[in-house]
Amino acid sequence: MQADRAVPPGAFAYIGLGANLGDGAATLRAALRQLAALPDTRECTASPFYRSAPVDATGPDFVNAVARLRTTLAPLDLLDALQAIELEQGRARPYRNAPRTLDLDLLLYDDLRLDTPRLTLPHPRMHERAFVLLPLRDLTPDMRLRDETLDALLARCADQAIHRMAGPGDR
Repeated sequence: MQADRAVPPGAFAYIGLGANLGDGAATLRAALRQLAALPDTRECTASPFYRSAPVDATGPDFVNAVARLRTTLAPLDLLDALQAIELEQGRARPYRNAPRTLDLDLLLYDDLRLDTPRLTLPHPRMHERAFVLLPLRDLTPDMRLRDETLDALLARCADQAIHRMAGPGDR
């Protein structure tokens, strides 16, 4: 590569992380290390961790966070990498919305809109889920989704119990 050529900065991708089997906080910490080590990826920043009840499912509470990455991986390549990390962390898919050791969702990839059988961007239900919106607001308080502020969307999720985790061992 020529020295005078600029390196493309890459896209900002936002990843939702969740775990409700085993030590969820430890699993999320391990997943964040794996995200930071992905090829063609840099600037991995994570929100604080939150504890929330499952939505549209039963089972133990989740530990949730959102990570922001700058990456030059294409969206479907990034999705493949996320699914590989899930498998490495013991993810099984016995049925829809089953409890899980790790769930990684590609929420946003810059302002890309995509609708394929494998991937829809932005994530189609993220605007309805406090466990995505609250950590996303921690990373990007001025972000707007569907032409609304995150605070306005969060107000509609007021019935969803979510609590920020505190303490050095919880993050």
